[in-house]
Amino acid sequence: MPQRVRTTLAAAVGIAAAVITVLTAAPALAHGFTSTVYADVSSGDPGHVRTKLELEYDLFVVSAADQEDDDPLFRQGQPAFEDRDGPAMAAALNAHQRSTIEYVRKRFSVTSEGADCTPTQVGTFTIGQREGVPYANLLLDWACPEAGDAHAVRSGLFPDGEDYVKGTKTIVTYEIDGRSGSAALDAAHPSFSTAQSWHQRFWEFFRLGAEHLLGGIDHILFLLALIAGSRRLREIVLAATSFTLAHSVTFMLAALGVVDVPGAVVEPIIALSIAVVAGWHLWRLWRRGDHAGDLETPGHSHVSLDRAGWIRLGVVFCFGLVHGLGFAGALGIDEAWSWTLLWSLLVFNVGIEVVQLAIIALVFPLLMVLRHRAPAVGRWATGVISAGVSVMGLIWFVQRVSGS
Repeated sequence: MPQRVRTTLAAAVGIAAAVITVLTAAPALAHGFTSTVYADVSSGDPGHVRTKLELEYDLFVVSAADQEDDDPLFRQGQPAFEDRDGPAMAAALNAHQRSTIEYVRKRFSVTSEGADCTPTQVGTFTIGQREGVPYANLLLDWACPEAGDAHAVRSGLFPDGEDYVKGTKTIVTYEIDGRSGSAALDAAHPSFSTAQSWHQRFWEFFRLGAEHLLGGIDHILFLLALIAGSRRLREIVLAATSFTLAHSVTFMLAALGVVDVPGAVVEPIIALSIAVVAGWHLWRLWRRGDHAGDLETPGHSHVSLDRAGWIRLGVVFCFGLVHGLGFAGALGIDEAWSWTLLWSLLVFNVGIEVVQLAIIALVFPLLMVLRHRAPAVGRWATGVISAGVSVMGLIWFVQRVSGS
């Protein structure tokens, strides 16, 4: 390879270090250090509403003990969690109902026609699991002073201000007031009404999907690696289509409970996929230099990909399957089939795709213009991008495998 190309690549790696410094400010686990609350809302007796809440057990114990000044709850509940002793975990919560119920009551509410409904616990706490994580199950009956056709649900459970997790979501499914549907609540949108229109429900999950991709630095880096390594418009179109089809399949299957792969497996592979796709382009630059953007053995089909292009497409598809599991884990839904849930998942996925296409439409044309007008600078730019992304992916891979 020509010496000036080697020098260019060396400079690219150096500049990538600055990029890495910025990127490492983002959390190593783009889908970690958060929590999901599940709330099922249904009709009860006349003037009453039933809610079944599922809360991550260890987070619930720590938060309730801290916020309600109940250190005995922590001393009893934490050892039970460490031993994975379900009956002992339930016993700890039931022995400290004043603190646990008060914590929920202050941060989760139901209203009817603007009037507050009053909660009463039904039965006792029980313990279940989601993706191998213990969850506390709490059933509440809400007595509403005003009978009406619409109820509002508000959730502020496990807020960022408690400094234990960031970006908690509350996934609500409801069948009440003759209406059924789902909603996703977070700090920016903490409440919803069962009287909301279909387009309001559409916007909630569309926004959630868009925000997830924009906030998930690992998926954005993977997309940038695809863009940097694509030599023709057809390659990025086919790569994006392949990635979309693959992650849509596993996203739906995982979110509907058909496929269950632990996050401890999914997250390291996502990080590795970033490094591999970005490293692929670096390898081509190293081996082919000024000819890195040339087609090696063009095909004669309308797609017209060479052998390297087809191999890359297959790799992208396989990694897309894994990314779909990451999207599903981030949404935090793992339920049996229902049309209501499927609608929510489809809209969430649409939000992801719109942002993905917007990034491609913004970045790839600029890169093509640069490659056309200043080929050497274009190769240098993609080298910088790929070097930074590849090293960042490797850093995340090591962190996720080691659990640090």
